Amino acid sequence: ACEKLQGAYSMVFVTEDKLVAVRDPHGFRPLVMGRRSNGAVVFASETCALDLIEATYEREVYPGEVLVVDKDGVKSQCLMPHPELKQCIFEHIYFSLPNSIVFGRSVYESRHVFGEILATESPVDCDVVIAVPDSGVVAALGYAAKAGVAFQQGLIRSHYVGRTFIEPSQKIRDFGVKLKLSPVRGVLEGKRVVVVDDSIVRGTTSSKIVRLLREAGAKEVHMRIASPPIVASCYYGVDTPSSEELISNRMSVDEVRDYIGCDSLAFLSFETLKKHLGEDSRSFCYACFTGNYPVKPTEDKVKRGGGDFIDDGLVGGINNIEGGWVR
Repeated sequence: ACEKLQGAYSMVFVTEDKLVAVRDPHGFRPLVMGRRSNGAVVFASETCALDLIEATYEREVYPGEVLVVDKDGVKSQCLMPHPELKQCIFEHIYFSLPNSIVFGRSVYESRHVFGEILATESPVDCDVVIAVPDSGVVAALGYAAKAGVAFQQGLIRSHYVGRTFIEPSQKIRDFGVKLKLSPVRGVLEGKRVVVVDDSIVRGTTSSKIVRLLREAGAKEVHMRIASPPIVASCYYGVDTPSSEELISNRMSVDEVRDYIGCDSLAFLSFETLKKHLGEDSRSFCYACFTGNYPVKPTEDKVKRGGGDFIDDGLVGGINNIEGGWVR
């Protein structure tokens, strides 16, 4: 059945006597294996989930691998030999929890370094560093540590509101920002504020945040973004908007700064991001930053204006290989 699968996927399913885990040949999405003290094998998308059930992390499910667990143990099969790794870099920027190990790297350490790089490459005189919670917190800690400026909670997040950038309508997204984030006037009033966020998608959330900070008395608002500008849609399992709706696709950094209303704006540079990844840089997917898709979306499977999501398919067949994983 796996021969017929197309797209980016990490799946686990159960039969009467087997537990099966499979990951797509490019490894776009993470999938890990662990084991409990009683010998039970478990799978999860992040290592932090293993901690919750007191399971020990053993390894990733390799890209293109099928693992079959039964009473005789764990058996490995390959969908494709020597696959081209294209792991989603956004797992380290936004999606995964900081206490996870994803693609063999600490998410916390990655985000902290991204913040440090921002403080080095794009410094600004400020009195306080704050984060857009929760995904911007670790990068903000890195920025503050490198800049030698205090980190404080200038925005408090309500955990009863979901992710605003994937809401279907702009009206709901705008209202969601107000419900989700509340400024702390005592931290912000009269201060030159650096606010660190993980990314800018449409720009609407960022503009609302800048307005909230100014209304709370911030003297200056400087935005620092712990990722490069997002200029292209994702076709590998993320419900991002169409490219036309991505603000960095149609505006320069200066134009984005003017649109969201901050005093200065800086993004993590793409080249520095790859430099941080070192030899592993070629194994990541950067399509949302470059528009260069490792698997080209077919013409009838692009995202339409309005943010409708249409999943993409991998091109070509996938062959089953017996005898285990081939590196």
